[in-house]
Amino acid sequence: MTVASQKNREESVGKTRGKLFPIPEMHSSMSTVDVVVPCYNYARYLPACVDSVLSQPGVRTRVLVIDDASSDESSRVGQELAASDQRVEFRRHEVNKGHIATYNEGLLDWSTAGYTVLLSADDMLTPGSLSRAVRIMDADEKIGMVYGRPIHFEQATALPLISAGDSAYERFPGAEWLEGRCRTGQNVISSPEVVVRGRVQRAVGGYRPELPHSGDLEMWLRIAAVSCIAYVRRVPQAFYRVHPVSMLRTKYKSSFVDLQHRKAAFDFFFQYQAALTNGDRLYNLAKRALAREALWDACRAYDRDEVKEARANELVEFAMMTYSGATSLPEYGALRRRQSLGPVFCNRTQVFAAAALVRRGRRWLARQRWKRRGI
Repeated sequence: MTVASQKNREESVGKTRGKLFPIPEMHSSMSTVDVVVPCYNYARYLPACVDSVLSQPGVRTRVLVIDDASSDESSRVGQELAASDQRVEFRRHEVNKGHIATYNEGLLDWSTAGYTVLLSADDMLTPGSLSRAVRIMDADEKIGMVYGRPIHFEQATALPLISAGDSAYERFPGAEWLEGRCRTGQNVISSPEVVVRGRVQRAVGGYRPELPHSGDLEMWLRIAAVSCIAYVRRVPQAFYRVHPVSMLRTKYKSSFVDLQHRKAAFDFFFQYQAALTNGDRLYNLAKRALAREALWDACRAYDRDEVKEARANELVEFAMMTYSGATSLPEYGALRRRQSLGPVFCNRTQVFAAAALVRRGRRWLARQRWKRRGI
């Protein structure tokens, strides 16, 4: 591709929204990707994780495994991996420093490459994922982060075979992607599917110690505030392991606690983004989305006669404190109707079941659109 045609292509990408572009061709010189693998008692998963990085074609990789004072065989396994391949470096903390400090040690203190990845020791990359992400960012300097669809799994034996096929990507101006997050209040990224441009990562800084449970969401918001975002379509970018006791399996805990964590991420982000264009409007959108979700979860608690178990009263209080216009939301009106009848009546008669089913269907369709577009 000539310099002129490449320039024309980049200008076209910059002016187009929602259009799919083919993954660019691979450069003759390979880019380097630094992959940080924090590990705490995941010795049994570590070899497969590191192998999924070292087997990536089309890029040069360096891997730093950081054992955060594990009590299992992580130290031995990490040392063996480093001894068997010069691309792997191993470090062990004598005292547990926690995941945030471990992340930042690798991403900020160790990594020097053009691209960085934070990959938990229990997750894996799909074949070719790094090459796809790097080729996108090599072709467009304005893109600071590339992510894609992760495959959630429990047992590695059930993983599907991944074929690159005719993969493509969608490009979002950072402001547009950021607004999408605020309008939904959702974090659409699991984490292992993300590749960040190294200079962007170093510019925005590390993970916030104040956000141990939602620092990733706040990080994506910071990156979108300074760069464009790309989403890989048609082929998954990572394997994300779901553990039987993870929050994804904890029905009531995940609803209220996750809302609190997401609110903390938005609060912290906007606290330090005074110069952000339309910051007040975006912040208000995020708080409105979180309040609507909390009120709807409270409605569902009444329909199931599980008000106490679902912490419905706390959900309502959360909505009121989060968004000043909460009482004007349609979800609040729906909740008041349920409160007037009581949870026992709502559950036995299912008087609101049809409306709830329609709303759930709409929310499901909305989530599918977010997944398809990556926003």
